[in-house]
Amino acid sequence: MATAQQALPFNLAAFSRMNASQKLAVLAGVALAVALLVGGLLWAKEPSYGVVFANLSEKDGGQIVAALEQQNVPYRIAEGGGAILVPSHQVHDVRLRLASQGLPKGGLVGFEVMETQKLGISQFAEQINYQRALEGELARSIQSLAAVKGARVHLAIPKQTAFLRDDQKPTASVLVALHPGRTLEPAQVSGIVHLVSSSVPQLSPAQVSVIDQDGNLVSSPSSNGKTAGLDAGQIKYMRDIEEAYRHRIEAILAPLVGSTNVRAQVTAEIDFSETEQVAETYRPNPSPDTAIRSQQTAEQGAPGAGGAAIGVPGALTNQPPVPATAPITSPPVTGAANAANAGGGGSSSLTFSKNATVNFELDKTVRHTRGASGVVKRLAVAVILNNKLDPAKGKAAPLTDTELKQATALAKEAVGFNKDRGDTVNVANVAFAPREQELIPDTPLWKDPWLIATAKDIGKWLLFVFLAWLLWTRAFKPLFEMLAATAHRVEAEQEAAASAAGAATEGHGASPGRSYENKLQQARDLAKQDPKLVAGVIKEWVGGESR
Repeated sequence: MATAQQALPFNLAAFSRMNASQKLAVLAGVALAVALLVGGLLWAKEPSYGVVFANLSEKDGGQIVAALEQQNVPYRIAEGGGAILVPSHQVHDVRLRLASQGLPKGGLVGFEVMETQKLGISQFAEQINYQRALEGELARSIQSLAAVKGARVHLAIPKQTAFLRDDQKPTASVLVALHPGRTLEPAQVSGIVHLVSSSVPQLSPAQVSVIDQDGNLVSSPSSNGKTAGLDAGQIKYMRDIEEAYRHRIEAILAPLVGSTNVRAQVTAEIDFSETEQVAETYRPNPSPDTAIRSQQTAEQGAPGAGGAAIGVPGALTNQPPVPATAPITSPPVTGAANAANAGGGGSSSLTFSKNATVNFELDKTVRHTRGASGVVKRLAVAVILNNKLDPAKGKAAPLTDTELKQATALAKEAVGFNKDRGDTVNVANVAFAPREQELIPDTPLWKDPWLIATAKDIGKWLLFVFLAWLLWTRAFKPLFEMLAATAHRVEAEQEAAASAAGAATEGHGASPGRSYENKLQQARDLAKQDPKLVAGVIKEWVGGESR
C-alpha cells in the first residue's frame, strides 16, 4: 500500500493531513487550472466572425444591434462602428432574418412612410410624403448597382395647372457615391437616367442630371436618350448579328475540315438610321368617266315687247349668245340651240340664257413609307482553314484549290453574300500554330484560403496545448510534487513514531533478531489502534526539535 501511495503525486489522505494554508493553496491552484483550461478550450472553439453588414449609418447600426440582442445572436462591432460581425456560419441566416424586418433601411425613407399616414393630413403634406417615398425608393434601386456605394435622388415636381401655357415639366437630379476605383459606364448612366425618367410621369430623360461624389457631371445631353454614337442596345445588336454569321460559317465548314480547324470573323456595317417619306401624287387630266364632284346650272329670261326686236340692230342681235363651256370638254348644251332656233323665228317673247359649271373629282395618291432600322449595309468575312490531315501520308497537307473554292462558296451562301451590297469574303488556308498550353500559376501556400483557415485552427489548438503544458510543468507539477513530498515525509514520521511506540511497549523483552518488517507492521497496527498515542509522540518530537 505504501508503494501505491508513493506512486501517486497527490491523494486525499495527503490532502487531509495538510494545514489550512496548504489546503487553500491547493484549492486555489486547482481552480486556476480549471479556469485556464476552460477558457483556453472556449477560445480554441470560438467560431470565426464574418461581416454581416458594413458602411452602416448610426441609426441602422443601432437598429441592427437591437435586433441581434433580441434574437440572442453574438455580434462584434468593428471599423469604428461601421461594420457588424456575427459568427460565420450565421451570416446568411442573420441577413435573411434582418431583411424580413426591413433592415438595414440605408438611411432612406421609402414607401413605408405611407403606412403611417395620419387621419386628416393635408393634401400638401401627403404630396410631400409621396415625393419623399419616391425619392427614397429610386435611391435604393440605384444603390443596388455594384459600382454605387450610395445615392440621393432629388425630384422637382411642379404643381399641376389647368392652363397649358403655365404647364411645367418635372426635373430630377441624382447624386451617386461610387466605391473606390469604380466608375460608371455610359450604358449604366443611361440606365440610371431611364430608371428615374420612367418612374416619374411626364419626366423626360433630357431633364435628368447625374453627378458623382466629386461633383462631375457624368450624364450629358447625348446620354439622355441616345449616346453620341451607338447606344448599348445597338452595339449588342451588331455583335449578335456578327456572332450569328460567324457561327453559321463555322457550322457549315466544320464537317469539311473539322470544328477545331476553322476560324471565322465577321464585320457587319449596320444602318440604324430611320427614314420616313410621305408622297402625294395628282394625275394631270382625269378620264371622261371620272366621277363628277359638283355641278351648277344657272338660267335667266326676260319678257319681250310684242315680238319686236330688242337690242342693237344688226346681224349679231338676232343670234343667241354662245353658252359658256368648261376648260374640259363637256357634253353639248341642247337648251342653247333651242333658244337660238326660237330666237331666229322671232316668235319668242322671252330673252333666255343658261350657264353650267361642272367640277370633277381629282385623282390623288398618298404614300407613307418608313424605312426599317438595323439593316445590314455591308458584310466583311474572313475565314482561315487549317491544313487537312492526309491519312495516306500521315501528316497534314494544304487544301486543294477545289476545296478552297468549295469552302468559299459555302461561306458566301452561309452569310447571304450580296455583291451589289459590297460584301467581301476572304478564305485562306494556313497551317495553325500548335496550341500553347495555358499555364495557370499555382496559388502559393501562404495564399491558399483553405490552408490559412486550417493553419489558424491548428495554431489555436497548438497554443492551447502549449499553455496547458507550460502550466503543468511550471506551476502544478512542482506544487503537486511538493505536496507529495510533504505527505511522504509525514507518513515516514508516523511510521517511525509507531515503531518507537511499539518498542517502548514491549520493553527490553524484544529479541534483537526481530526483523525490520515486523517492527514496521507493529507500528502500523499501533497507529491504527491508538492514533492519539502516535500523535502525542510526534508532537513531542516536533516540540523537542523546535526547542
